[in-house]
Amino acid sequence: MKLDSSISAVVTGGASGLGEATARLLAAFGVKVAIFDSSAERGEAVAAELGGVFCKVDVTAEEDVETAFAKSREAIGQERILINCAGTGNAFKTASRAKQTGEIKHFPMAEFEKIIQINLLGSFRCAARSAAGMLSLEPLQDGERGVIINTSSVAAQDGQIGQAAYSASKAGVVGMTLPMARDLMGDGIRVNTIMPGLFNTPLMQGLSDNVKEALSASVPFPKRLGAPEEFASLAEVMVTNGYFNGESVRLDGGIRMEPR
Repeated sequence: MKLDSSISAVVTGGASGLGEATARLLAAFGVKVAIFDSSAERGEAVAAELGGVFCKVDVTAEEDVETAFAKSREAIGQERILINCAGTGNAFKTASRAKQTGEIKHFPMAEFEKIIQINLLGSFRCAARSAAGMLSLEPLQDGERGVIINTSSVAAQDGQIGQAAYSASKAGVVGMTLPMARDLMGDGIRVNTIMPGLFNTPLMQGLSDNVKEALSASVPFPKRLGAPEEFASLAEVMVTNGYFNGESVRLDGGIRMEPR
């Protein structure tokens, strides 16, 4: 698929981090971009800068997602590209004993369900609705109608201590990639997933310099955090290379995460 002003795209989590970098790259090619995000102030600012549209969305809410797609399609047309970057994480051990008090606790189920709802179900909710819209489009070269890119994590394979929910949600994203691509292959819609490692996102920027230096040193090469623009660059390849389909690709500098 060629990136130009005839193409519309939706980027979830597009107000910051990986999603913002991807939205900016698409807009630089002239693509009309809708930013789905829960942060209205930042989302409105980025969308205005890019000449796009902002939709306030909670990806766990069916009505929110439906309303956002209706708004974006009215403003910029039916999207041919969906890039799912909305996500979050937490950290609780499956079960643990407090050293000082001996109190035994387990992973709070509400917190586990929250991560699955946002990272896994939220991604699929947006992808399924976007794919349904793409079916209405006339095919391009090779019969292509659209491209969906989901965001997983290296934690899908190298989950660390406390990441049971996060790893499960991200492994689920990887697990649904090929079946989704197969579901949609007859209609010319490709599906791929990016599995980022340690990236310099707003979450990382909140850490101390010492912690960031240690994390950077743990990357085999290059010994630094990934730049959001590098994530966006891989997303660009997945969109423009028509033979890229059904794949989940690590983007991590060669890192394999330790238990902690």
